[in-house]
Amino acid sequence: MNDIRKAQMVGKSTDGRMVQRPLSPHLGIYGWPPTMVASILNRATGIALSVGSLLLVWWLVAAATGPAAYADMEGFVRSPLGLLMLLGWTASLFYHLFGGIRHLAWDMGYLFAKPSLNPVTYLILALTAAATALVWLAAYLQIEG
Repeated sequence: MNDIRKAQMVGKSTDGRMVQRPLSPHLGIYGWPPTMVASILNRATGIALSVGSLLLVWWLVAAATGPAAYADMEGFVRSPLGLLMLLGWTASLFYHLFGGIRHLAWDMGYLFAKPSLNPVTYLILALTAAATALVWLAAYLQIEG
């Protein structure tokens, strides 16, 4: 065998015969169950919160520096990119919060049974959307009112 990949797929059975091993499944074969997507999103939102905290630090430094620096920061935050970043940061905050509560419940032995995994995942997504929408609606009403 000249190809190492072919050599890795060949093995011996218990009676000593040469057999071809099955390929190991990979992401292209597996489906994406909601719990897997939720786990990936939980990690991604943790990273987004860390990066988004830089925006918070910028705001605090700008407020301490003076009116010109604060005006620059406020101009960025009110831009479409700044608003999109704030929206993502808000959604990340709520998703990570609700995901953390779910993990706390799992650690206590609740909601870890297979029938409840997917419904709880969908509930977290719905709560995230609702909480994010409520915060942004309250902010909008505060600005308009």
